[in-house]
Amino acid sequence: MHLDFKLPWVLSSLAGFLLVFPSSVQANSLQSWRFDARQNRLEFSTDEGVQPTAQLVANPTRLVIDLPGTKLKRPKISESFSGTVQNLRIGQFDAQTTRLVIELAPGYVLDPAQVKVRGQSPTQWSVQLPTPRLDVASPVVIPAQTTGASQWAGATIPKPTVMGTVPGRKISPAIAATPPAIDLNGLMPAGRSLNWLQQRLASLRSGEYASLKPGMFFMDLETGNYAEVNGDKVYPTASIIKLPILIALFQAVDAGTISLNETLTMTRDVIVGGSGEIQDLPPGSKFSLLDTATKMIVTSDNTATNMIIKRMGGIQVLNARFRSWGLQKTVMRNMLPDLKGTNTTTARELVQLLTLLDKQQLLSSRSQSQALDILQRVRNRTLLPVGLGRGATIAHKTGDIGFILGDAGIIQMPTGKRYLAAVLVESAYDDPGARDFIQDVSRIVYTYLSQPGSAAFLP
Repeated sequence: MHLDFKLPWVLSSLAGFLLVFPSSVQANSLQSWRFDARQNRLEFSTDEGVQPTAQLVANPTRLVIDLPGTKLKRPKISESFSGTVQNLRIGQFDAQTTRLVIELAPGYVLDPAQVKVRGQSPTQWSVQLPTPRLDVASPVVIPAQTTGASQWAGATIPKPTVMGTVPGRKISPAIAATPPAIDLNGLMPAGRSLNWLQQRLASLRSGEYASLKPGMFFMDLETGNYAEVNGDKVYPTASIIKLPILIALFQAVDAGTISLNETLTMTRDVIVGGSGEIQDLPPGSKFSLLDTATKMIVTSDNTATNMIIKRMGGIQVLNARFRSWGLQKTVMRNMLPDLKGTNTTTARELVQLLTLLDKQQLLSSRSQSQALDILQRVRNRTLLPVGLGRGATIAHKTGDIGFILGDAGIIQMPTGKRYLAAVLVESAYDDPGARDFIQDVSRIVYTYLSQPGSAAFLP
């Protein structure tokens, strides 16, 4: 006999709830699973009986199903879909619990009363989702690009976030005042354009890469010589915005207004989907500020990023800091994940920021070392790192929101030679050509700059 269960009704805010499905024996391992995106139906089986629990989480809407006493016995799994159900993730939540997460596209919600869970047997389960509906209360940000200072005027610009507190003591604002802008004059030798390299990079836009719209900037840290293509064109930042956020955080550490040993609490207002893993932990989970910042960069965790933004005083405080560095087109307009691409930058400004970081114009020696260490541990190695030679290192940050792919970082060759790189590519959604393009560009630049003697610096 089949047993049907329905999720109880919860508040429209989708506050977390817990539901236990009847069964008897603990499971040993998750054996199989299948999500039918056309039917919005998940099926899974275990080798022994299991007693699942489920909870519905908001922003974005996620149905979280835990299988106590169950081992996944394989690496974390993530499957993406193109409909209103965006992602299925399966992972080992703790030593004895396998977790399945069904995540909806931003702005969509479920009627919990219509979620049906059926146990064909203690080892075979199915979850039938109703058709997700668009939540009219959730604003959809659509950038309307114009010209001049009102660029992206159609974007929703949130008010500054009010910072929370750490139990037991008062927290001062992370950035008490905006310092004067830093002049780049004198930081680098007067370099010249590397014409051959620039023309070679520009020629890539024909042929198989004709549909791409790239912007890039490269600079030799020894000579100041550079090559650029659309270096001043404004692009969405995707997760590369986490690079200036990290630097602003360490500036606050140097100023003594924030401590890496602070404990941050993950509140509901900062929990979002997309990249990262802590979104699947319960609200109220606590992390050190250093651990939160590390997750923001290494795994590009969006929820961790929003926690840092909140602790720093909000978007407008960060924008003021970016302007103090001389960055005029690097602007935040929305919290992460910013899938509409309202946060913006240019390849030139990313290289300018990396120059300031490298020359210790923004951070103390200790903070610079910590920031670079975190940037060197970025797990996504599919873009600029692919084109580097053996023994080269890179401290960088990647970004990907489907129609924008990018990478920016500081590269050091085994010889000690160093250069800066920033590439942003606009493409059709999830076009693998954008990834291939960045890899090819990285390979060409690395090969050119690694030539022995002065030949590498010829225009």
